[in-house]
Amino acid sequence: MGRTTRVLADGIYFGEAPRWHDGRMWFSDFYAHAVKSVSLAGDVRTEFEIDDQPSGLGWLPDGSMLIVSMTRRQVLRRTADGQMSVHADLGQVAGFHCNDMVVDAAGRAYVGNFGFDLDAGIADRGVPGVLADHPTAKLACVSPDGAVTVAASDMSFPNGTVITPDGKTLILGETLAGCLTAFDIAANGGLSNRRVWATLSPRIPDGIALDADGAIWVANPFAPECLRVTEGGEVLEVIDTAAPCYACMLGGDDGRTLFMFTASSSNSHQAAASPSGAVLIATVESPHAGRP
Repeated sequence: MGRTTRVLADGIYFGEAPRWHDGRMWFSDFYAHAVKSVSLAGDVRTEFEIDDQPSGLGWLPDGSMLIVSMTRRQVLRRTADGQMSVHADLGQVAGFHCNDMVVDAAGRAYVGNFGFDLDAGIADRGVPGVLADHPTAKLACVSPDGAVTVAASDMSFPNGTVITPDGKTLILGETLAGCLTAFDIAANGGLSNRRVWATLSPRIPDGIALDADGAIWVANPFAPECLRVTEGGEVLEVIDTAAPCYACMLGGDDGRTLFMFTASSSNSHQAAASPSGAVLIATVESPHAGRP
């Protein structure tokens, strides 16, 4: 018997980078060029729009918000009164569109990027060809003052990212390598001791969420499912999401509501054609942990 899920909201183009904040699940809707939020009552509201596709989201210690501007390869900063500025330019690090981001307790942000034009690569060589051979990407680290450094290189499409509650380990999904990869985090934010946390292949990871038992929920963009895995790769549970799942996050007042974001396709032309995406929810036993 599968876990009970329900559709919380629909009419979304492509929901990504969900973050529970102030009683609502905030997320980026790529092709609406908007950051939106949804409550557990299912009311979706547009928080603000930008002149690009937004992706990764996070908050600085002063309460201002960071937003990844995908195609401009920037991180934007939005103050509490709604003033927007460029926090960091990632053009020298990112090989193509920027995507997911995690912001640590000190306001340091780790930002991934595609590394290459994924849609063009799939159109030219097909998914198997891209999985077998693709350009790698660099993971950017943005300090609280906006300075940019390379945190890690040779990443196979770095994607969803979490930081453990003790602030000492960063885990991210390498989508095109079909695995979750972990690093030790130094006091200065540097990453070391790279290792495979879990092998998922033939599944691949997109967005991820860490729970209090140390397991990770993984959105699988290649299948209609969200799965829970342990370090080492044991699959504890699989939830049917009816459509490909691109992001997930634990939220709600007790952290036990799993939000799962689906869409009909990740192809930019198809996903932008109509708002056919949805947000599904399920109640789980182990609550959210760490920093998403």
